Amino acid sequence: MSDDLRYPVGPWMRETTIDAGRRAQLIDQIARAPGLLSAAVSGLTDGQLDTPYRPGGWTVRQVAHHVPDSHVNAYVRCKLAVTEEHPPIKTYNEAAWANLADVQATPVATSLALLAAVHSRWVILLRSLDAQAFARTTQHPDLGSMSVDEYLSLYSWHGRHHTAHITALAARLGWQSA
Repeated sequence: MSDDLRYPVGPWMRETTIDAGRRAQLIDQIARAPGLLSAAVSGLTDGQLDTPYRPGGWTVRQVAHHVPDSHVNAYVRCKLAVTEEHPPIKTYNEAAWANLADVQATPVATSLALLAAVHSRWVILLRSLDAQAFARTTQHPDLGSMSVDEYLSLYSWHGRHHTAHITALAARLGWQSA
């Protein structure tokens, strides 16, 4: 764990060469992410959900809705990579999405269920792919050419990263876990 409130598990480090053993670890992290995020928010009050994880940062509620928003996009990007020839992908305005009315009005449990469902499908897909499929790419407007392996690395980190925002905040503020 890092003392940096913005990057509690450290910043993402792009992994361009991933072997079968590392790939299996990353897929296992993707598989565990929904349960870990659910555990991190379990029992939190509305006041706690509306607490920013750092000064100027998103609230716990925004983070809990952001992760499935982001991972739905990642799942689609991986499917595009393995079914099309180097397709361009679109980014989205994460900050704008985090401020839409559905983030405040939708129960966190709804987004946790969405995350669990997406990860269930995603893990099945990932475990079915061969090495050539993990090498397939998309064209990301900000990150350039991205392989399925690199998406796997990025989003396994992403789930841990945002879960750590919540667990580190809970530890700093002395919130009792459920």
